[in-house]
Amino acid sequence: MTTAALAASLCFATTFAADWTPPAERADLDAKDKARVEKVTQPTDDFSKPEAFEIMQGGAATSTANVNRDSFSHSSTNITFAEEETFKLGNALFRKFWVSSPSSTQASDGLGPLFNARSCQSCHLKDGRGHPPEGDSDATSMFLRLARPARTPEEQARIDNYETINFPDEVYGGQLQDFAVPGLSAEGRMTIDYREEDVTLGDGSTVSLRHPTYGVADLAYGPLGEDTTLSPRIANPMIGLGLVQAIEPADILAHADPDDADGDGVSGRPNIVSDTVTGEVKLGRFGWKAQNATIHDQSVGAMSGDIGVSSPDAPNPYGDCSEAEAACLAMPTGVQPRLGDTEAPDPVMELITFYAENLAVPARRDVDDPEVLRGKQVFYEAGCTACHAPKFVTSREAENPAHRFQLIWPYSDFLLHDMGEGLADGQQVAMANGREWRTAPLWGNGLTEVVNDHSFFLHDGRARNRTEAILWHGGEAQTARDNFANAAKEDRDALIKFLESL
Repeated sequence: MTTAALAASLCFATTFAADWTPPAERADLDAKDKARVEKVTQPTDDFSKPEAFEIMQGGAATSTANVNRDSFSHSSTNITFAEEETFKLGNALFRKFWVSSPSSTQASDGLGPLFNARSCQSCHLKDGRGHPPEGDSDATSMFLRLARPARTPEEQARIDNYETINFPDEVYGGQLQDFAVPGLSAEGRMTIDYREEDVTLGDGSTVSLRHPTYGVADLAYGPLGEDTTLSPRIANPMIGLGLVQAIEPADILAHADPDDADGDGVSGRPNIVSDTVTGEVKLGRFGWKAQNATIHDQSVGAMSGDIGVSSPDAPNPYGDCSEAEAACLAMPTGVQPRLGDTEAPDPVMELITFYAENLAVPARRDVDDPEVLRGKQVFYEAGCTACHAPKFVTSREAENPAHRFQLIWPYSDFLLHDMGEGLADGQQVAMANGREWRTAPLWGNGLTEVVNDHSFFLHDGRARNRTEAILWHGGEAQTARDNFANAAKEDRDALIKFLESL
């Protein structure tokens, strides 16, 4: 970041909440370590060979297991033997199918009453990437976020003060629940209509992009609000989350340039949110719009909103049911006094959180392949690294020793960027507007087909391959997208080969 950009970023910081002061620099390092970190995280200009430690993209936590469908499901290599047991318990709960109440399997009671999935694994298939419903009605790993904008100055103040990220639909809540327990009607179903459009590349070849139009059908409880927006979301891969959480906020904020002071057309902004568990104002870094500050917060929200299961930090056993859905609120719940006040009592969420924090990033493949190295150079020269920042060194003070002071390669700045009208969903999420998305990490990208048996990318899976995903980039990424589109075919192929090596 230039001096001007840094000054702009620090000026921008004055708009943050009074109880959160963005750090100007890391406080966990001495002068010697700061110099080491600055040196190792500098972008390379040598594409003749791999960088040191590049193959270990998750640092010492990187999984070196054989590539197969379980490549996203291994634990961090450097956790302790005792933590491996905790990881396995968390895995069991992550895969656990919840059932409607009452049932004979009382420890599994609590599903719904309205829900999108019966387990965490139902959305995060093999701990990997979700997909749009292709050829059938199974939308388990994709759903619609519902939200409306602020209608009054008082409501806007709640967003500005980080009290809420937006406002749910008054009937259907924060997401459309396309499943229900027996005796209750699901809220409705998502509809998708695709339109194909040919895009001509610089060499005259064409690529067809599919433009989705989203809607809802079979609404069971009345119409949606007139100002309710629909935002489709597929499940993100689960790998490397604990390492992302261990990045010092100052290192992420160092990439921010909200006013584009350096004039490169890229103006990343942080999303600042309240941790719904602790109430603290923090830097958002998880989710498609960086709406979650911690993995625990994200896990609690998913358990409640996606599955309808209550936990100590989200104790409502009716999940996303609204007051307008009286039939939902009349259904039995899985709360059992002998187990506590919630359907997933302690330590369920702690175990699931630990599991999510320690799913390992797989090692790189073919890092020394000449075509991969050429593709890496094209990636850099096209300007992709302006948002997809290659590497960070995690905090020395990370909660888990396995995540401390690791050189990692997520290829993301974890900031919000305007991606253009083509990808806009029109939905505000905290400080993110309807055109902004968090830069998606690219590690593990090349194993999507192996793990999940598909190649659907972007927030709604509209891109059927990596080339389509790049060509959908607009807004701040328009220049990089155009550089790719106008490159020679062998350079485009090399860049894709590089992405497949991640």
